[in-house]
Amino acid sequence: MSDEPPSSRPQEKSWLRKLLDNFNNEPSSREELLAIIKEAASRNLFDQEALHIIEGALEVSDQRVHDILIPRSKMVTVRVDESPEEYLPRIIDSGHSRFPVIGDNTEDVRGILLAKDLLPLILGGKENFSLESIIRPANVIPESKRLNILLREFRENRYHMALVLDEYGGISGLVTIEDILEEIVGEIEDETDEEDNDSDIRKLENNVYVVKAQTPIEDFNEFFNSGFSEDDFDTIGGVVLSGFGHLAKRNESVTIDGYEFTVLYADSRKLHLLRVSAPQSQ
Repeated sequence: MSDEPPSSRPQEKSWLRKLLDNFNNEPSSREELLAIIKEAASRNLFDQEALHIIEGALEVSDQRVHDILIPRSKMVTVRVDESPEEYLPRIIDSGHSRFPVIGDNTEDVRGILLAKDLLPLILGGKENFSLESIIRPANVIPESKRLNILLREFRENRYHMALVLDEYGGISGLVTIEDILEEIVGEIEDETDEEDNDSDIRKLENNVYVVKAQTPIEDFNEFFNSGFSEDDFDTIGGVVLSGFGHLAKRNESVTIDGYEFTVLYADSRKLHLLRVSAPQSQ
């Protein structure tokens, strides 16, 4: 009598053997490796979400810090000589947990402030509170550092933010561990991220708009008085993706039913932001 579990099926065993044989032959390129992984996903050996994560992890190994950094102009900073009354509203409004602390300008980085270290302000009052005494050392890295190496450093050294230097030694921005993880698993939202449906469509100028790709087709049609079908796709991003026939990159354009769609932002898995030029009658 066979000891083989009843659930084992010959076709599954043959596929697993094929997969193992492929790995034994050692794929000669990343394309061959991805082809094997995609075929495994198509046979439901793992789901599409797992496939996206694997693809993201492979892509991160080719990316560098300058590809994803938050530019200096968008950094939320705290000046070392500011009073709590000055910087606390800015910290609360940002919803972030870590902030570069600077001196006279953004080139003069004194350290990193963790929002949780401000709790003594509540317990002990501000009389005995010193910002300089609680800031942590700042980690500084070059723009050229590979993301997979930085992710390992984040994990091994247990820090979550690094300041980024450009080729001239100036501060060009910052990067966090969350920024890298989002490249692998997609956007990570938490309770501080605002969900404002009214901002899905924003007018730039006459007949030109910025539109989030996840805008429901129903909302898009209502706003533009258009007639895109809601049967095949749920969002305008799905319509645009179908129009391209491939996952478009930044600045690629396609015209569908008189509307010109230009990709403003996309990652390796989906479209995020579009520029829409509506017909002149709009």
